[in-house]
Amino acid sequence: MNITIVAGARPNFMKIAPIIEAIQNKKKEGIHINYRLVHTGQHYDKNLSDTFFEELNIPYPDTNLDVKSGTQAEQTAAIMIGFEKELEQNPCDLVMVVGDVTSTMACTIVAKKAHIKVAHVEAGIRSGDMKMPEEINRIVTDSLTDYFFTTSKYANENLIKLGIPKSNIFFVGNVMIDTLLKNEARLKKPSLWKDLNLSDKKYLVMTLHRPSNVDEETLLKKLITQIVTLSKDYPIIFPVHPRTKKLLSGLNLNFKNLHYVNPLGYLEFNYLVKHAFAVLTDSGGITEETTVMNVPCITLRDSTERPETCNMGTNILVGNDSEKIENTFKTLLSQSWKQGRIPELWDGHAAKRIVNHLQDIYKF
Repeated sequence: MNITIVAGARPNFMKIAPIIEAIQNKKKEGIHINYRLVHTGQHYDKNLSDTFFEELNIPYPDTNLDVKSGTQAEQTAAIMIGFEKELEQNPCDLVMVVGDVTSTMACTIVAKKAHIKVAHVEAGIRSGDMKMPEEINRIVTDSLTDYFFTTSKYANENLIKLGIPKSNIFFVGNVMIDTLLKNEARLKKPSLWKDLNLSDKKYLVMTLHRPSNVDEETLLKKLITQIVTLSKDYPIIFPVHPRTKKLLSGLNLNFKNLHYVNPLGYLEFNYLVKHAFAVLTDSGGITEETTVMNVPCITLRDSTERPETCNMGTNILVGNDSEKIENTFKTLLSQSWKQGRIPELWDGHAAKRIVNHLQDIYKF
């Protein structure tokens, strides 16, 4: 069996790493399964792409479509044109997409028009927020997918409501947690730890990149100022996404305890998260990692496609509501954060389950 695996953006690389390892292990057993890794080039900053292949021991892609930046439409079109040529030159039995980025949706459309089956890893998650580009990507991808690999029973329920046959839905767990658990012992202290005189559980980590938080300068300034004020003397480590860096220039947000740093590699960033007092983010994936590492997480969004991180994990949604943010900080600083637990099947074996299901489906 020949599988084409698509990766396009930072979170994708964390998700494909254990899948590729599971495929390689099957090959060692003499099973006839091969993969071809396609990097669309949607993220092209070295800290957002190449580093992950190096750190997570992922073989370098067989090809890079090199689409780079552009509007949503420009990126989607460039990915589709490049991926269509890729499939013509390298036919396969199955296209596997992960997550909910532009590459996920675009490559799914191309595969289906080429009459190739699609497997979606992390299928069925929904935020209910149609202003998020990712939500549109999820809906389009899942409307075309053949095999749905899910991270939670919430996702299963979403798909069943859409009329997806239960026989095509496979609750396998979370491949991003596979990667986290495998690499937890390898997490490494970044140089900024010493430079900023950090100590365990005595600092905060913050990430912001969603348009709802960073596109409006007045709102962004108000949000960051409130967070800095409420954090007392805790240092705030803010790895700045390239998109956010442009928006921050000129806002004059210079505070003694706010430290802008360059994007970090996987091992260094997750070291910071693991040892943080708390994390503030608008990322979905980080809320999963904080739940597993039992780190308090404040999510600066009004909705989440990962409700299990709130219902079971360490995550609390506050949006950019000043009162909610203030009340949540009071809870945090009073050392009375809720005790989280790890969701079902977030055990490091999701990728093995995916490949085993494919073996059952295709009889290879």
